[in-house]
Amino acid sequence: MGELLDGRYAIQRKLARGGMATVYLADDRRLTRTVAIKVMHEGLGDDQDFIGKFDREARAAARLSHPSVVSVFDQGLHRGRPYIVMEYVEGCTLRHMITREGSFSPERALDLLIPVTSAVAAAHESGLIHRDIKPENVLISDRGQIKVADFGLARAISAQTATATGMLIGTVSYIAPELVTHGKADPRCDVYALAVVLYEMLTGTKPHTGENPIQVAYAHVHKAIPAPSSAVKTSWRESRNGIPPYLDALVTTAAARRPSDRPDDARVLLDHLRQARESLARGVMDDSALTERMKRTTLDPENHITEPVPSLRSPSEGERTPTLRFTPSTPVSPGFPDITDGMPYYDGPVDEPVTPPPPKRRWPALVAGILAVLLVCSGLWWVFAGQYTATPALDRLNQAQAQAAAEKTGLQIAFDSEYSEDVPAGLVARTQPGSGERIVHGGTVQAFLSKGPQRFNVPALRGLDLARATDALTRINLAVGNLTETHDDKAPAGTVLSSSFAEGTPLKAGTAVDLVMSLGPAPVTLADWVKKSYADAKKALTAQGLKVKKTEQNHADIDKGDVISQSPPAGEVHRGDTVSFVVSKGPVMKTVPNVRGYYLDRAREILTKAGFKVSVNRLINFGFDRVVGTSPRAGSKAPKGSTVTVNLA
Repeated sequence: MGELLDGRYAIQRKLARGGMATVYLADDRRLTRTVAIKVMHEGLGDDQDFIGKFDREARAAARLSHPSVVSVFDQGLHRGRPYIVMEYVEGCTLRHMITREGSFSPERALDLLIPVTSAVAAAHESGLIHRDIKPENVLISDRGQIKVADFGLARAISAQTATATGMLIGTVSYIAPELVTHGKADPRCDVYALAVVLYEMLTGTKPHTGENPIQVAYAHVHKAIPAPSSAVKTSWRESRNGIPPYLDALVTTAAARRPSDRPDDARVLLDHLRQARESLARGVMDDSALTERMKRTTLDPENHITEPVPSLRSPSEGERTPTLRFTPSTPVSPGFPDITDGMPYYDGPVDEPVTPPPPKRRWPALVAGILAVLLVCSGLWWVFAGQYTATPALDRLNQAQAQAAAEKTGLQIAFDSEYSEDVPAGLVARTQPGSGERIVHGGTVQAFLSKGPQRFNVPALRGLDLARATDALTRINLAVGNLTETHDDKAPAGTVLSSSFAEGTPLKAGTAVDLVMSLGPAPVTLADWVKKSYADAKKALTAQGLKVKKTEQNHADIDKGDVISQSPPAGEVHRGDTVSFVVSKGPVMKTVPNVRGYYLDRAREILTKAGFKVSVNRLINFGFDRVVGTSPRAGSKAPKGSTVTVNLA
């Protein structure tokens, strides 16, 4: 990592590795963009024929410009190893979507396939054949754009040569029969593969399966692709998600065993797909005329449809799915690499329909047919199995031992590392292909050395709220377990008090950590202390864990030292809360004025002005109404508002 190619491409990380090439994520420093770079393995650069072919394929792919094609930017040699620079697509593959969702509705399937077919049609119009159409090579970006990858193997149609060096290009599940039998490729090979992909999207299954690639290839040669409606439970008469007859006709025609019975190229198939999509949009499920048009192998000038290429918006996690591929120079899907080794083809006869012979020739024809089948089977066995050997058992060997064991069997070995719960650090945890699985003679075994068990240290959680604690755990592959709650006088409500594992404890990925969350201080009952002793209130509240605040003021009716008011009022509060009291200082005291010798009216005026009430006590009724004294006496203190008695004589 960190290596610089051609002075401009800074390698960031490895995306995938296969038997012939490794794909890297890189930064193009000259144009400031992220790219994917496929670098062929060491040794391939020694073959000048291969370098020439690689260069021609890269140039052919670079000439193809279409919004639904993964672009090829550059190619070259680095330390004698050819490489190709491509657009990097972040998103997922159609294979990922099929695995996740199973089958699609007809509308969704066509919306996915139309831009793919449009890209292939553009290639056919430019004289290029893809040769490896499959869900793994259909990328859906995070922005919903659909792109076709691996046009790096395309060849000029005008050359019309057999597949180079007698190798069969294509993944066996989607391979056209003629590629199995004689290796001749033309646009109808891509049409066949597109039809098989559509079948898989509509049904969730592949039309031909088997225990090994030989059986699948044999089925493509000898068995017709069935109508997709035969593989689903829902009829088009019962649900709009059913497959209408014209879609059955489209698939079976495009996937016909004889190339001459298929649409001439992807442009014709694209027109069929658009007509079918338009009918689905109108709600038409049964149209006999359209069903017949789906069987045409050339463009229909009267019903030709041109419409914009749709884009799908449903991004998801990318995938790295290695699959079986039949090519000596395997291209790499930029966003989702898929690299495997090539396999030779069988150069056998093509099965053609035959007219039943007359009775007298029945046995010779039968014998000839059996011999032909045996010939095809034996040839396929040699092609598919003869060039392979078994991957040696390298598990639990150290790097040096694994290297020696691989070289002893004539295989190359590449090392990577990963965590393992079962295998000690430094030993081989697994290989790809696995022990005993097939691998091409001289191929590369990917060995993963154990780094030991992976552990994640429990982060600091105390004091975090639940959202932040959850994020702290999930970021290091741990999980939140059971939550319990308890009151705490110091920790704010909703924060972590403790966890089932102490900070720094190493745990396996996915381990659940139980958390104890604070409910805040415990609730307590606050009594009504109005007109009661403040001293008693303070003592009781302090014992409850409450804080007390006091202010004082005079009050005429509440005794000194008693509570005039409290806040909050009686009810439920929490430990640590503050209760404020207003405490009485008693009434305001005033000095009794001296009114001795004054007449009653003047004395009343003076006392009232001083804040007192006045009552009269006539000691001797001489009729003078002069004040001879007061009670309380003049000069003493009395509560403001209290009554002063004047004595008259």
